[in-house]
Amino acid sequence: MSTLRPERYQSFILTGAPGCGKGTQGAILGEVPRFYHFSMGDAFRSLDTRTEIGQEFVKYSSAGQLVPDELSIRFFRAQVDARVKTTEFKPDIDVLVLDGIPRNRSQAELLVEHVDVLHIFHLACPDREELITRLRKRALKSGRLDDASEEVIRHRIRTYEQETKEVFDCFPGSLRTEIDANQAPVKVLADILEVVVAHPEWQRMTMPL
Repeated sequence: MSTLRPERYQSFILTGAPGCGKGTQGAILGEVPRFYHFSMGDAFRSLDTRTEIGQEFVKYSSAGQLVPDELSIRFFRAQVDARVKTTEFKPDIDVLVLDGIPRNRSQAELLVEHVDVLHIFHLACPDREELITRLRKRALKSGRLDDASEEVIRHRIRTYEQETKEVFDCFPGSLRTEIDANQAPVKVLADILEVVVAHPEWQRMTMPL
């Protein structure tokens, strides 16, 4: 069983506004053999502030400053490498499913040094009121207080519209597919898998030896 850490990990990226369902889809795909789901939001929430990299985050957050994109990407790489070391993620047979990263153009440009982006799925939900409703329900269900305030929710959506959409400009149109996130989750999943199973690299990796 390989624990080698390649220079670049093969990956599919799920992106979309807060509440679009990318975390749900990532978690479902992560249960399917040959996929490994990595949520940047979950990784941040479990960050150990006693570690060296954790202390770097504390330095910025305690000063009320944004964490530099370079540090976020370095944290991402350290987290994924750690999962390879424990064989939780096996890059020789698994493809990363990323959600919550990259969040802006700068992160996208830094990320491609570490991942080979096979395809990007944009989970589109133009109805912002629907997103707000979803996030409020999630806040009640999971106790995520960052989703409880409508003002905070609208700010997060505006941030997505201003920054995250720039990520698309970093990749050719042939690598992007827009998925209707207003559909039932199972239909969203089916639309994603239709593209995945037709991808030449996915077919190569899943060919029987």
